[in-house]
Amino acid sequence: MPAARFVHNALDHGLVGDGKVNDQPALQALVDELGSAYAVDGRPRTIYCPSGVYSIRDQGTVWRSGISLIGDGPAATRFALANPGNPAAATPLAYFTAIEHGAGRGNHIADCTFAHFEIDGSGMILSEYKVLAKGLGLQYVLRGRFRDLYIHDTPATGFGCDFLQDTFVENLLVVHCGRLEHGEWLGGAGIGIGTGGWGSVERCTVSSCTTVRNGTNGIFFELQDRRWTPTRGIRVIGCHSEGNRFGVSDWGADGLVVTGCTLIGNHQAGYDVSALGTSAVAGRGGIVTGCVIEDNVWDGVAIGNTPGPYTLTDNRISRNGRYGYWQHNLAGGPQESAGNMIIDANEFWDNGLDGIFIDSALTDPDIAGNRLRGNGRQCEPATGGEGATVFYTSESLIDTAADWRPQGHIGKWVTAGAQQAIVMGNGPTELALAPVRPGATTAWPEGTPSPGATYRLPDAPTVRAGITLAAGVHSPTIRDNRVWDGQPRKTQTHGFVIAERGTCGAAWVHDNDLTGNAVAATRFETEPSGGCWHHNHGIDGCPGERS
Repeated sequence: MPAARFVHNALDHGLVGDGKVNDQPALQALVDELGSAYAVDGRPRTIYCPSGVYSIRDQGTVWRSGISLIGDGPAATRFALANPGNPAAATPLAYFTAIEHGAGRGNHIADCTFAHFEIDGSGMILSEYKVLAKGLGLQYVLRGRFRDLYIHDTPATGFGCDFLQDTFVENLLVVHCGRLEHGEWLGGAGIGIGTGGWGSVERCTVSSCTTVRNGTNGIFFELQDRRWTPTRGIRVIGCHSEGNRFGVSDWGADGLVVTGCTLIGNHQAGYDVSALGTSAVAGRGGIVTGCVIEDNVWDGVAIGNTPGPYTLTDNRISRNGRYGYWQHNLAGGPQESAGNMIIDANEFWDNGLDGIFIDSALTDPDIAGNRLRGNGRQCEPATGGEGATVFYTSESLIDTAADWRPQGHIGKWVTAGAQQAIVMGNGPTELALAPVRPGATTAWPEGTPSPGATYRLPDAPTVRAGITLAAGVHSPTIRDNRVWDGQPRKTQTHGFVIAERGTCGAAWVHDNDLTGNAVAATRFETEPSGGCWHHNHGIDGCPGERS
């Protein structure tokens, strides 16, 4: 049977591709026609859209099983989403959901490929955030293939597809999606994948994708119902997330594998595990390895609300505004102690505050083989200025009379009049400021301050250590770490700190090198109890200093 029978040129079926005629009705008719044919004979069909601009206006296209959509490549084949005739309507290019269409395990989308085209959501104008204002919004997909897509400027998530079984998402570029997400909905991601609909295993691989300046996450996985079992089988390989609120988030997977990724310049954390998702269930059992996690405005890695375990190994975690690694529990999520957390063989350097900061309870953690050097860069004292030497731009503050240590104010909030902005970095006379939200072009929520306006920067924390325990930690293994500061002007004050609100009980602490920090090797505001300590360079009585 000729292959051409199953490949249909859209231009032969009523689509025009001139950017003027609304091609949505013709596309919907063709999808329905071919979908009905597939239902009869089980033979998948392909819609081929040659180079052109295909206007999709005023309603989304309900997709069908067995129908693929192929173009001539991003920038060549472009689908322009808009809603001028129906201002309240979200107009995704393709969608099929449980609520609107009864999608489920027995009513799913199968054997579809979406490849080689662009989705432009900039023409979708809405007065408020709508979840369905996506580029693609399919649920319950079996054997899906999504590749070589450029999705940008959608009001909600760019690629927002849930329950992906035996599916590959590869070579997507997703930019400035979720532009109507201003911190209220926690949607509006670049790539957002809901999990749990197929059960405890959903085999899905996301690879070689780039997500930039999206409203919340670059890439996230979210368990959709807290009664469901967290899902195994998901991998993220070789992706790049930059300038989003979070780079990659695990909101409810089990054993998520993230490897070889670059997570840089995100506003809150490069990598996030928490209960922020719909089900308020955090991920557990994940592995993050071989990643560069750098220059994020707040934290490199932020993990909380998880029962554990979780493994962070062989990563570079550097130049983040606050902590390299922050263990914490968000309010509203589980507050239990996390068990069997592993922080192994990572490089932590030049972070604004502590390299590793434990701020929620841990049981049986392993912190081993890490190198923590030159952290605590947020070392400059409180200061301020006003008058003829002070100037502002949309994303900077300049004081020609200043002489700041480079990066000495990183991660601080600067106050100018009644406004605040976050310092991403600084030179001797200039502060670089983070945009108010991903995709914004200014750091100032109420407009750029006038020249000469008064500004203030707060003091630096007194203690900025390599490793700090500021919560109850029971039965940890802390071994073979080197924690030091080799800078001529040291900023990392201590190697190992147990804060006043922290505890360290029944610990096995050995073969750590804690010398060469700015103030001291250790600071124990609460004395450790029990366990065995030996061969720790820099602690009095080494070797065999505690037992």
